[in-house]
Amino acid sequence: MRILVINGPNLNMLGIREPGIYGKETYADLCAYIEEQAKKLGVEADVFQSNSEGAIVTRIQEALGAYDAIVINPAAYTHYSIAILDALKAVALPTVEVHLSDISTREAFRQVSVTKDACIAQISGKGFNGYGEAMEMLAD
Repeated sequence: MRILVINGPNLNMLGIREPGIYGKETYADLCAYIEEQAKKLGVEADVFQSNSEGAIVTRIQEALGAYDAIVINPAAYTHYSIAILDALKAVALPTVEVHLSDISTREAFRQVSVTKDACIAQISGKGFNGYGEAMEMLAD
């Protein structure tokens, strides 16, 4: 099984950006965690990060025929990117939306996810473990 893991804007700043919310672990730590979890599950996981909405849309489109599933943390795009929602719907791959923090307890605008409508599940507030849980869910 091949899983594409997509991370949106500012996730490359993990460990620097608001460590009280997102923790002190770095983006490199997240990538290592994803690789480790993929090995445990016997799946292949490719990780992609971009601060650009268009690059994320293109990567989702390129997943069609190349991957079996997607794990996505759209970050700020969660709350308003119809383009990412439409790309996920277009490829129709099983997708799990992941958020490091619990978006249901954050600011009102962060509690709205337009992208979850194209996902089979949303995992929020479990830190890096949310990615592992998402890959496990998709592998099953």
